[in-house]
Amino acid sequence: MRAIVQEIYGGPEHLQIGDIPVPEPGKGQIRVEVLACAVNLSDWEYLIGSPLYARLAGGLMKPKHRVLGSDIVGVVDKLGPDVTGFSIGDRLMGDLVMTRGGFAQFACVGASEMVRVPEALSDEIAACLPQAGGIAVAGTEGLEPGDTLLINGAGGGSGTMALQLAKAAGAHVTAVDNASKLDWLKSLGADEVIDYRDNDFAQTGQRWDRILDMVATRGPAEIALALSPGGKYWALGGNAGVLLALVLGGLRFRRQKIFIGMLMVPSGRQLTARVAQLAVEERIAPHLEAVLPLSSVPDALRRTGLGEVKGKLVIRP
Repeated sequence: MRAIVQEIYGGPEHLQIGDIPVPEPGKGQIRVEVLACAVNLSDWEYLIGSPLYARLAGGLMKPKHRVLGSDIVGVVDKLGPDVTGFSIGDRLMGDLVMTRGGFAQFACVGASEMVRVPEALSDEIAACLPQAGGIAVAGTEGLEPGDTLLINGAGGGSGTMALQLAKAAGAHVTAVDNASKLDWLKSLGADEVIDYRDNDFAQTGQRWDRILDMVATRGPAEIALALSPGGKYWALGGNAGVLLALVLGGLRFRRQKIFIGMLMVPSGRQLTARVAQLAVEERIAPHLEAVLPLSSVPDALRRTGLGEVKGKLVIRP
């Protein structure tokens, strides 16, 4: 089968289109013919082997899995031992961030991670949902009318869906991204926008009830200046040293009733099903910039890593 193969950590130039054996499903696995697979920032992290947690999860010296791509939509082609509840021909979706394999014609996936794709959703839209939609749901949980929310990195897949959910909850949303996305983010409903290249949101003097940070680069003392009393800051990713400083250093602000930490997203079948239902109900709508062939994976990863993509890119093998 054709696949985009990663042998070492590094940039997109190290990826190759190759012919590799069709995988065989093991115990508890399903083999699917891949219909669509979204490109995520996590794919970029696993590609370059940074931050450190990407190597801890994906292989310290070299990648444990040769094929990237985790938000997989596919048709069941073969059932592994002890798999029940699914049939050949079922169209499934899931977030396979720990095992990946979606940038290929076939992938073996854990049956416990997969749900049926609602008929109302196309392959491409369904592929945008599991990881990015799960982050958006977890990151906006508990917002109330009148709350203020800042989304740093608002123009990506997670950010745009978080923006939709926050506005539906009645929150006032500040979107932070590069200048090329600001007018577009306003058109999606952002109340305020900030170009991160010109202004550091933590130095503006403004304060927010909630901050959702897609790529953390600031320490806890800087973040505390941007939070209202009782405010919460959630980091999704970033340098391991920065994340450790946020988690440990953030503890000293608890006495001020300010919470600073990492967003733990309970990925899995239940969250994927919930996100899919939100999309069916049109409460979230992924912004799909382009659907691309397998050969476009290296450039799609490059653009995702640079933060150039508006919403999501989807690969259709």
